[in-house]
Amino acid sequence: MAQEQVTIHTADGDCPTYVVTPEGTGPWPAVIIYMDALGMRPALLDIATRLADNGYLALLPDLFYRSGEYHIPTPTEVFASGEFMKIIGPLMAVTGPDKAAADTRAYLDYLDTRSDVKGGKVGVVGFCMGGGMALATAGTYPDRVAAAASYHGGNLATDQPNSPHLLAPQIKAEVYVAGADNDHSYTPEMHERLKAAFDAAGLTYRAEIYPGALHGWMKPDFPIYDKASAERGWKEMLDLFSRNLG
Repeated sequence: MAQEQVTIHTADGDCPTYVVTPEGTGPWPAVIIYMDALGMRPALLDIATRLADNGYLALLPDLFYRSGEYHIPTPTEVFASGEFMKIIGPLMAVTGPDKAAADTRAYLDYLDTRSDVKGGKVGVVGFCMGGGMALATAGTYPDRVAAAASYHGGNLATDQPNSPHLLAPQIKAEVYVAGADNDHSYTPEMHERLKAAFDAAGLTYRAEIYPGALHGWMKPDFPIYDKASAERGWKEMLDLFSRNLG
């Protein structure tokens, strides 16, 4: 496994990005990771590393690049502070599903320059705020995204004009959505609204609610990490990418 840091030039500025590759020379199918709102940190690199260990080139962009340098306390400190949105809200405001999807044009162009990337199709996976970004990307680049996964993604089907579910008619990827059973950012009503949009669009998808899991359960550095549910999520993710990226 090898790790490098690169700068990808987007329409809005320079995006620091990690690239993690498997052992050997490749080529490998690529997966783009859309991070959660706690910022770039070792736990995200661990996700990229695990994908690389399973044979994928993992691209991990820092979606808060528009803010310049920033500092976020550890997830444990943020959750304990009682000021979650006060801490991360200003950073979340600089991005969103539509902006992340626009940025992805630059990520795809970068991947196209690498000789160790296999084929033109990619997978995308997002966590928390990144879940909607992964779905929006699948709808924005239907001929490039073969598989899309969202884990404890919030606001996936809202009344906002950039709601990810509105792009369902454009999605060609196989989609997997995993939600928590007690998550104010992804309510049962939102879950049903998302499924209705996917059904109407004729998508190949599965959308599940993980019983007993809380928002953020996939992240080992979150206080509410649920190992059993996380491993279930990882199996679904790797199976999804294996089916669609080979």
